[in-house]
Amino acid sequence: MCGTEKRKAEDVEPNKDLKKAKLETKALKAKRPGFTDDRYNETSYYIENGLRKVYPYYFTFTTFTKGRWVGEKILDVFAREFRAHPAEEYERCIRAGTLTVNYEKVDVGYRLKHNDLLANIVHRHETPVLAKPIKLIHVDEDIVVLDKPCSLPVHPCGRYRHNTVVFILAKEYNLKNLRTIHRLDRLTSGLLLFGRTPKKARSMENQIRNRQVQKEYVCRVEGEFPSEIIECQEPIEVVSYKIGVCKVSPRGKTCVTTFQKLGYNGKTSVISCKPHTGRMHQIRVHLQYLGYPVVNDPLYNHTVFGPEKGRGGNIGKTDEELIRDLINIHNAENWLGMDGDSELSMFKPLKGDLEDGFSSLSGKGSEGVMADDDGDTSREASPCEEQCENYNVGNVARQTTVPSASRSPMNKVTVATQTGQEAPDLVFNPDKMTTDKHCYECKVRYRDPKPRDLVMYLHAWKYKGPGWSYETELPDWARVDWTEPDD
Repeated sequence: MCGTEKRKAEDVEPNKDLKKAKLETKALKAKRPGFTDDRYNETSYYIENGLRKVYPYYFTFTTFTKGRWVGEKILDVFAREFRAHPAEEYERCIRAGTLTVNYEKVDVGYRLKHNDLLANIVHRHETPVLAKPIKLIHVDEDIVVLDKPCSLPVHPCGRYRHNTVVFILAKEYNLKNLRTIHRLDRLTSGLLLFGRTPKKARSMENQIRNRQVQKEYVCRVEGEFPSEIIECQEPIEVVSYKIGVCKVSPRGKTCVTTFQKLGYNGKTSVISCKPHTGRMHQIRVHLQYLGYPVVNDPLYNHTVFGPEKGRGGNIGKTDEELIRDLINIHNAENWLGMDGDSELSMFKPLKGDLEDGFSSLSGKGSEGVMADDDGDTSREASPCEEQCENYNVGNVARQTTVPSASRSPMNKVTVATQTGQEAPDLVFNPDKMTTDKHCYECKVRYRDPKPRDLVMYLHAWKYKGPGWSYETELPDWARVDWTEPDD
């Protein structure tokens, strides 16, 4: 009897969290997507080994039934489509009521119907990012302009949620309800603009859409880039949206990028890149085609595109073969080329541990957002459940410009210096490290990514539009005499 009571007492806290997660699934029924303070507060951060990490937390993944699943048993679909866990684990979740259909418990033999909403409560572990600060460049009542660190996705997607720009801005800078104007790829650093009102966001989006905005990137590429200005007009086609890969192809969309060498250090070149269109991965794909890929581009600077790494469009394999090989390399090399919205798990367990797999129910759900490095305009605004007309963010509205020339590289940029708010405590607290006896990822020892795997030498440097312009400081790697540090 005592043993039974003890077990009940031990299960109280996890059960409370699970009940809360179940109740929060009701919020997903709202017609308008968004983030509440409860969502922001569901977990917090800590810094370890130069990485910003997220304490595990309970979260509900949702997805609607895909056409090919209709008529199939729910257990068969999960066993086949979501391979992070064995079928026995999904059967346990269905029987326990943590994996539901239309927010209701079903039998393991339930056959899926059109528009069924599947919800799976999981103990979520996020992917770490570099612990670099977000630098605010300009903030007023209409717009937020910042310098995004590399490794940080803009929006929640795949294995990223709290480790994203919009969540960090809301949680640590009190900048909420921001509207997307454009996007940057996870590994790309540099200028990122958000509107603080729907009107401002629409105005800026229209300027970008109508090509009234001049964008200039800087990157470091392999070899000595030609001295003359190069304009690449090769059309670009998306090979796979699922893993996020493109190539030059006559079937692609019109695409124009101008390149100019800024310097050469004997091995690699720093170049200016001006995209005149806004295709996915435009700069990276054009540089690959020209034979000067970004030095540490984990995707387009790889022999998976053939012995010449795709130079001149010479790949030598079909799209299906390219996609297959990309996935195989990812699994074999713990490759970090794929972005956060890829369904592939981002880290590989250490040898002897459990096998790598797919994220459970982490495909495009209510928060799945594709991020590109050169995307033209937003396809949707940042979710904002509270009224977007609420501009009051405390002291941050008084911040106008962060001086670039006068600031020494040694000066520490903190939340307090930028917004007047105190920085959160990011020291590791073991009491916040929750575990779940049924959680697959709690049982796997994940290897920390190396900093070099979280950096790509591509940076959004300058944006200029009608009556406005913004630019960031240049990264260290953009200095002409910079050389690659020893690992």
